[in-house]
Amino acid sequence: NRLHGPREHVERSLRPSDLGPADPDYVVAAPVELVMDVAKIGPDAFEAVGRVQTRLELACGRCLEPYVLPVDATFELRYVPLPVAKDAEAGPEEREIEEDDLTVAYYSDGQLDIGALVREQLQLVLPMKPLCGTACRGLCIQCGTNLNRTQCECAPVWEDPRLAPLKSLLNRPKEN
Repeated sequence: NRLHGPREHVERSLRPSDLGPADPDYVVAAPVELVMDVAKIGPDAFEAVGRVQTRLELACGRCLEPYVLPVDATFELRYVPLPVAKDAEAGPEEREIEEDDLTVAYYSDGQLDIGALVREQLQLVLPMKPLCGTACRGLCIQCGTNLNRTQCECAPVWEDPRLAPLKSLLNRPKEN
């Protein structure tokens, strides 16, 4: 969206298709409600403070079943112009990331990319290991049965290959 003045209030309801390419980690399962205030805080700098609300569909990391994750994320970002590379062939210069860099975003041509802002906020709320519930029992490692739905007949057998020589001692006939 193009910035028009020193302060602007933005309320949008975005369809999943408005966010750009689909992410392989989740599916946006409901319209994304975006509310934010954008204020000019410097000659070329803006601050965006707001909230993103929606529902994401994820696959459980244990049983692979889809489940819905409600999202209600707040953000506070400082936007500055996209830096222009001095030498396009030199590539990006290396520098240490500072704490302020985590709240800095870039705009170009006087526009904020709302789709990129929302996608970033959704990525930040994704759990490290998505689980449909803390009591999820997952899949049987032998037959693949979803153990949340039914119990399989497999007997879990796991042997440490390093202990195999000791197991052979148990099977030897006893000497008198």
